[in-house]
Order: sequence, then structure tokens, then C-alpha cells
Amino acid sequence: MINQRILVTGAAGFIGFHVAHRLASAGQDVVGLDIVNDYYDPKLKEARLRMLKEFPSFRFVRMNLADRDALLLLFSKSRFSYVIHLAAQAGVRYSLENPHAYVDANIQGFMNVLEGCRQTQCRHLLYASSSSVYGSNEKLPFSVHDNVDHPISLYAASKKANELMAHAYSHLFTLPTTGLRFFTVYGPWGRPDMAMFIFAKAIVEGRPLKLFNQGRMSRDFTYVDDVVEAIVRLIDRPPPPGQRAPGGTPDPSCSAAPWKIYNVGNNRPEQLTDIVALLEKELGCVAEREMLPLQPGDVPATYADVDDLIRDVGFQPSTSAKEGISKFVKWYREYYGV
Repeated sequence: MINQRILVTGAAGFIGFHVAHRLASAGQDVVGLDIVNDYYDPKLKEARLRMLKEFPSFRFVRMNLADRDALLLLFSKSRFSYVIHLAAQAGVRYSLENPHAYVDANIQGFMNVLEGCRQTQCRHLLYASSSSVYGSNEKLPFSVHDNVDHPISLYAASKKANELMAHAYSHLFTLPTTGLRFFTVYGPWGRPDMAMFIFAKAIVEGRPLKLFNQGRMSRDFTYVDDVVEAIVRLIDRPPPPGQRAPGGTPDPSCSAAPWKIYNVGNNRPEQLTDIVALLEKELGCVAEREMLPLQPGDVPATYADVDDLIRDVGFQPSTSAKEGISKFVKWYREYYGV
């Protein structure tokens, strides 16, 4: 990829850190933006940032995406060629407790990013959506060609809204946008509020594991390096306009506008009980299991159809759960001194 200035929002976050690290280590001109809030341990976020600041081609900006004037000034001064928008208020369950945080960060913040891209003629905006948009869909695997009109959490609704907002800007202003529906991303430097991290911590501390839906849950666990590879391959592949479905029927994944949606998943769902078993083996501990009912806003299974990703960029995430968990546990031991 030609060396152009790239903005990575959420650079102190899990996926944002890995994307910024990959780009900066390759000598790309990267500006990382993050508010570094306390949704989870800020020390973990600051540790990620310290690693990124070691790269001379990386610059960090501490900013709230909801601060419209400050963000638009940054766009005006920096003139980003590409924007990878990974900042968001994350978490399905937290959206039941603090819904306004999702409107501020995921709706208002995304609106400001769209405006910044429009005003500075950004070549391509890639942004994080989520597998949660599939909501109450029961057809598996989840396909980008299926409608996603029934979200079951405000977090999911905010991500669906992002996809619709992006489409409006792609249509009105010919702004190329690509939405990425991530499926349960895990790996080193992961989020403490995600299942892999929660399970590892509980096992190490000898606390019972809370397995919802009586343990009958499966997730398309996707290793973070696979996610980063997909993003990097897509950066300079903006969607072309004029992608119409056969027969003129609207396709939820593409448009006559330069707009596209991809699933980014491992294409292989894993039972949570199997994930726990792999963690137990790597950590050398046996966990006590506490079986609980399904939580509000949660779904029993996720499973990504990634055929479009394979077709368009020649890449399919392929890191096995065994390999990925081994790498995650190795980092977890080193970082926490286990």
C-alpha cells in the first residue's frame, strides 16, 4: 500500500491497537485517536499506547469523538487519506445500563467521523460494525446478504444505524465506506469484558465460570491477527459504485453507492464449553461451572459466512481456537505475572 496518512480511531482499544501496531510497524504514517475512558482498565489501554508510541511513524491524539469542533479541526489539519474507525462504546450488556453512552459515542461520534471524511475527501472509510446486528436472525451461518432489521440490544441497533448512516453518505457524497461485522474477536491485549478474558481470569483466581443458556452457547471466535489481516487487505480496496444485485433486488451487503458490508469471522463456531476446556488445559487448572439462563440481549449462537471476504481480498481467517488460545494465554501469563 502506498504510504498515506491513516487515522485509526480507538487506537488504545483492543482491535484498534493491533491495527495501528501493524501499520506503524510497516512504516505507515498513522495517527491514533482515543479518549481512553474507564469502561475497562485504563492501565491496559495506556500499556498498549506505550507500545505504539515507540514507532516514529505513530502519533497519538487524546480526543472525544463527540467533540465535533475538535475532531473536524483534526481532519482539516491532517487530511487523512484513509480512516479506520474502530472507536465505539462497546458491550451488549452495558447498553442495558447506560444507553446514552451508546448514542454519544456510536451515533454522534460516527456522525462526526462521516463529516470529517466528507469535508476532506477521504479515499476510504472502514468502520467497525458487529455480529450483534444479526439480532434475532436464526438462519446460520449469518450472511451479509440477509436482512438485519431486528436488533435485540441498543448496542446492536447503534451498529446497524452506523451502516445506514454510512450508506447515506456513500450515496449522497460518493464517499467510499466499508462496514466490518466482527465476530467475537480475541487474542493478546484483549478486552477484559470479553468471554475469553473473563474465563481466563476466573480460572486463574479459582472462581466459578458463569456459563449462560446452561452452557449451550457457541461463538465464532476470531483471532485478532486474522481480523487485522482482513482490514489491511481492504484499506486500499474501496468499494466501487454500481454494485447492484441481479434482477434489481436490493442486497443488504452492497449498493449502487460505493458502500459494502463484510463479515469478519472465523467461519467456524465453537462451543463455549470447548473453549473453557482449552483454557483449562493451557492454564493447568480445572474450572467450576455455574450454569445460568440466557441473558437479555444475548443470542445462543453466532456463525459467520465469509464468502464475500474470500472472494474480494483472497483471505479467510483461519487461526484455530487451539492455536489462538495458546497465544492468548501466553500473553495473559506474561502481562499479569501468572
